[in-house]
Amino acid sequence: MIIVTGGVTTTPDKHDRILGLALEHAKRARAAADCLGHNVHVDCENAARLVFLEYWSDLAAMKAHIALPENMDFIDQMRELSPEHVELAIFESHPWPVS
Repeated sequence: MIIVTGGVTTTPDKHDRILGLALEHAKRARAAADCLGHNVHVDCENAARLVFLEYWSDLAAMKAHIALPENMDFIDQMRELSPEHVELAIFESHPWPVS
């Protein structure tokens, strides 16, 4: 499984716009067959920061998602609207037996 974490900082005048775009993006991603989960959260310690958590079946599925024009447009809009660098990190996860 692939886990993607990300973050974007908002400003009072752009917060609603950025949040709306983020929610649309998460909903669109969850409709993908290989998306195991995609959420956006408000940081409890900094309400101007949105945090993304994504779960994908594999790297190919995540790359296919990012490559879609509407997702590239989302990334471009986040870069344009946010006053700070947009964060993104990708991790590979392996099952761990609990028993």
